[in-house]
Amino acid sequence: MFGITDIYLFIIAGLLLNITPGADMLYILANAFQKGFKTSVVAALGISAGCLFHVFLAVAGLSAILKTSVLAFTIVKYIGVLYLIYLGISMFISAKQKKMQIEKGSEESLSMKKVFLNGVLINSLNPKVALFFITFLPQFININSSNQSIGLLILGLTFIFFGTLVNILLSYVTLKVGSKFTYADLFTSVLKKLVGTMFIAFGIKLALEP
Repeated sequence: MFGITDIYLFIIAGLLLNITPGADMLYILANAFQKGFKTSVVAALGISAGCLFHVFLAVAGLSAILKTSVLAFTIVKYIGVLYLIYLGISMFISAKQKKMQIEKGSEESLSMKKVFLNGVLINSLNPKVALFFITFLPQFININSSNQSIGLLILGLTFIFFGTLVNILLSYVTLKVGSKFTYADLFTSVLKKLVGTMFIAFGIKLALEP
C-alpha cells in the first residue's frame, strides 16, 4: 500500500536506530534526571517534533537541497554545532546550582515550553537528521509506486511514533534505576556534567565531520 515495502523490517531497523545513543537521547535523559519524568516526556515530544520537521522536508523534497548544496549543509551544520555546545555549557552551569535554586526558577509552563523548544531545535538544526530521512525512508518505497510521497510520510510518522515510545520508556526505566541511588543529588550533578561534556563532544564531532 502506497508503495511501502518490508514494513516490519523498517520498524525493526527503526527501533534499533532509536536505541542508539545520541544527542537526542542524552537530552531526554538529562531532563528526566533534572526535572522528572513529566519533563522528559515533553523533551521526547520536542525531539519528535524536530524529526517531524525533517519528515515533511523529505516528503516535499526540500531535504535534497542539503544533500546537493555544500553551502546550505555547512550553514545548518555549524548552527547545530554551536547549539549543541551551548546546551553542553548550560548543563555545566546547571550542575553547579543548588536544587532549591532550580526549583525557584521560571514557572513550570514556561520551563516546559523551553524544554520542548530545545528538543525541536536539537533535531531541526542537525542536517544529518535530514539526510537520514531522505536516504533511509526511500529504501522501503517501491520506486514504481505512484504514491511515493504518501508512503514516505507514513514511514516517517511510523518511525517517529515508535521512536517517541522508545524514548519515553527508556526515560521511565532509567529514572526508576536512578532513584535507587542513595546520593541522588550528587548523582544528578555528576550526570549533568557528564551529559554537558557529551553534548560538547557531539558538537565538536559534528563540526569535524565532512
